[in-house]
Amino acid sequence: MKNILNLPSPLIKLSADFLNKKEVDLWIKREDLIHPYLSGNKWRKLEFNLQEMSRQEKKGILTFGGAYSNHIYATAAAGKLFNFSTIGIIRGEETLPLNPTLSFARQAGMRLEYLDRTTYRDKEKSTEIYQTRYPGYYLLPEGGTNIHAIPGSARTVSEIREQLPQIPDYICLACGTGGTLAGIVSGLDGASRVLGFSVLKGNFHQRDIQKLLLEANIKNPQNWSINTDYHFGGYARRTSELDLFIRDFKKKYGIPLEWIYTGKMMYGVFDLIKKDFFQKGSKIVVIHTGGIFE
Repeated sequence: MKNILNLPSPLIKLSADFLNKKEVDLWIKREDLIHPYLSGNKWRKLEFNLQEMSRQEKKGILTFGGAYSNHIYATAAAGKLFNFSTIGIIRGEETLPLNPTLSFARQAGMRLEYLDRTTYRDKEKSTEIYQTRYPGYYLLPEGGTNIHAIPGSARTVSEIREQLPQIPDYICLACGTGGTLAGIVSGLDGASRVLGFSVLKGNFHQRDIQKLLLEANIKNPQNWSINTDYHFGGYARRTSELDLFIRDFKKKYGIPLEWIYTGKMMYGVFDLIKKDFFQKGSKIVVIHTGGIFE
């Protein structure tokens, strides 16, 4: 599998007058360049789950996601690239024409089914429904987040350690289900601080991430936190201010961002730097977790 992947993903230092003024060093880990369709944290979370699917001798993956889920997109791509079946259970009702995420998934061969939001939220019930309906499939939770996602995400930290002379003071990333953050925390083993930027309203990540870390036998790490100030209205919500930031960022740095995850995270990082959240001399790595760019 890995011969088609661009690993390790590049680590690029950003240069800007305001960074010099604040005396902050900022790098961006270009996970979006791992593969055109398996980019970002999605490959990291899929890697060991694909191994587990094979070990269990399942014929494909059945997974869950919203209509704009990067995970749905990447799972469909993996199925086409590596020749296994995929089924996507989509939150809510079908809306035509399909958006770019679901259109790509269908073209890649993924079977799309839709589940009402109330049943979808009841994860135990929805999982039981599809375990019974599709017994030959490996069930992968929403966002690809489970215990098998953690070691793949931890490899991002291993690459950063090899690419920088010293571990950064902060690693920042967008946070949806929390699986990638849990993997980053596990890979750091207490070094550095991890700052997740929630793309959803609410602060329910704490419980889910703590549960994942406990399952991975990582007991009560204190070096991570979630910022909930930059969701721009909630999941898959956007504003003209966010859109302008994304356009300006690409113009200045030549790096695309998207408005569901990475745009919100990068806006938050820049804003916190300007507000002196990070001490002078701080070294920060932001994780570009990929996505679909307009």
